[in-house]
Amino acid sequence: MNYQYLPNIDSPADLKKVPRAALPIVAEEVRDYLVSVVSKVGGHLASSLGAVELTLALHYTFDAPRDKIVWDVGHQAYGHKILTGRRDRFPTVRQYGGISGFPVRDESPYDTFNVAHACTALSGALGMAVARDLKGDDFHVIAVVGDAGLTGGVALEGINNLGQLKKKLLVILNDNEMSISPSVGALAGYLNRIVHGQSYHHLTNEVEKMILSVPRLGPRLLRLSKEIVESAKTLLIPGLFFEELGFGYVGPVNGHSIEDLLNVLAKVKKQPGPTLLHVVTQKGKGYPHAEKLPVKFHGVTQFDISTGAFHKAPAKAPSYTSVFGKAMCELAEEDSRIVAITAAMSEGTGLDDFARRFPDRFFDVGIAEQHAIDFACGLACEGMRPVAAIYSTFLQRAYDQLVHDVCLMQLPVTLALDRAGIVGADGPTHHGLYDLAYLSALPGMVVMAPKDENELRHMLATALAVDGPAAVRYPRGNGIGVELDPKFKRLEIGKAEILRERGDIAILALGSMVYPCLEAATKLASWGMNATVINARFMKPLDEELIGALAAEKQFLVTAEEGTEAGGFGAQVAALLQDRKIPASILRIAVPDRIIPHGAPNLLHAKYGLDTDGIVDRIKKFADRGSARPAVRYRSVSRS
Repeated sequence: MNYQYLPNIDSPADLKKVPRAALPIVAEEVRDYLVSVVSKVGGHLASSLGAVELTLALHYTFDAPRDKIVWDVGHQAYGHKILTGRRDRFPTVRQYGGISGFPVRDESPYDTFNVAHACTALSGALGMAVARDLKGDDFHVIAVVGDAGLTGGVALEGINNLGQLKKKLLVILNDNEMSISPSVGALAGYLNRIVHGQSYHHLTNEVEKMILSVPRLGPRLLRLSKEIVESAKTLLIPGLFFEELGFGYVGPVNGHSIEDLLNVLAKVKKQPGPTLLHVVTQKGKGYPHAEKLPVKFHGVTQFDISTGAFHKAPAKAPSYTSVFGKAMCELAEEDSRIVAITAAMSEGTGLDDFARRFPDRFFDVGIAEQHAIDFACGLACEGMRPVAAIYSTFLQRAYDQLVHDVCLMQLPVTLALDRAGIVGADGPTHHGLYDLAYLSALPGMVVMAPKDENELRHMLATALAVDGPAAVRYPRGNGIGVELDPKFKRLEIGKAEILRERGDIAILALGSMVYPCLEAATKLASWGMNATVINARFMKPLDEELIGALAAEKQFLVTAEEGTEAGGFGAQVAALLQDRKIPASILRIAVPDRIIPHGAPNLLHAKYGLDTDGIVDRIKKFADRGSARPAVRYRSVSRS
């Protein structure tokens, strides 16, 4: 496609130079550019395609960055990035060293708030509006929130506070009936009824016209009929819920008509208090394959534009996610107490097959992780065995429920933490690096990490047999390719597995670090350094006897984990040895205590010394520094 306008748009100011009648052409060009780039580098496609006209209308109407536009989640903000000076860098999106896939304050003054987890925009935008008024300033604040984002407690808390404070703030509800999976819950149903009902202003105008049509008495009747009008609103106006919360409700508006959007934005920007503009869009708009399969095209890898087929190398092993989903189905066949819970991620967590086979025992609670955990607690109180399948990074949102409800009551709630460790292109908001540290602090919590997909199956069965809370964390991507045992077996709680027994040093590896450590041990042997390799299996409880014995016997210990170094597995091992007064030299290999950027997982693993070569290098340098007890001597062996 030959672009007529897009190459000349480097800022919203440039966009405003485009004739209003030509904006639909700009929308076509932005949409074409989005598909072209994302088909080559991957990214979040369907959401941004659906928000193109809305993005254009916002930047055409408002004066960013003086006016603050806050995007919830940020999946829908690719068009925003393209129009705000990052068009030429857009092909680097989500690549190491390139621009982020989400709005980031350090990246652009047009990105007013760092986002990526849903439901935060309303509260952040309200804070900006309050600060504006305290400073006596006069800019606009706009929060763009998806319909699924309203299911989260933080969003509802923000709505409640905004309705109370009555601050001038425009909330745009981008309603496409989707989060990643289709939106669920009573609020989603309510919004759907609004879309298929009459708009507030249409009904109000009709009622007023009817009263005014009465000869001579019309104006007087209108003044006297407030109760009648309010009763009509109560019965008939779909947006009354928001009106009662203190918002002026406008909509629903066709989110793909730029002319309609520009007209309504020009009006609502003059409103003095909080206003909710309900915009209806289609996820994947303009690209037929994404329109037909919006879930599949939410987050994509490289694909063929003409066919919509993804360019994926044949998997040598099933993904951890799919192994978990199949194991859940097998275990549920055996035990009718097993219930699965997810927070708007049925496909992402591998539970779609479970949902089809056990619809009465599957619950998608929407973007509401806090509720998901307390819901699981209620199920556990009545004898069920709930499994909450939540990405590691999203479980952070429910930490109070883990402490106050799961652990204080010692309930048998199983946490299945997908995407643990470095996840790659989604970056710092999605890396699952902190679960080991925050879960190990909780009394009675059993924390496991499998070395491969077969062990994941056994750990899930083990967790469900624990008479208390248990967590299994596993990485994104495919497994190792090991054979799966036909029957489940329960692991002994707190017992590690010796995989390789040699002299000199001991490597205690957890979860995804086990196989890289085994390969590192083989390489170290070629240098004359022999290593015992332990599959730790459990972060909590630790195999205290084995660790103590190894510390007393070996010249030094190495711990390896794909999680933060601060408070992680290595820190727990060091604390154990200190408490037991066992003198030991320890090398802790982990993710450093800093914000980890986005980039391909293999690149980030290499950058932070978590791949095989990095492990070997770290161990050799540790020994060279004389950190061993006594010093390890190794010889160079020819690799030819």
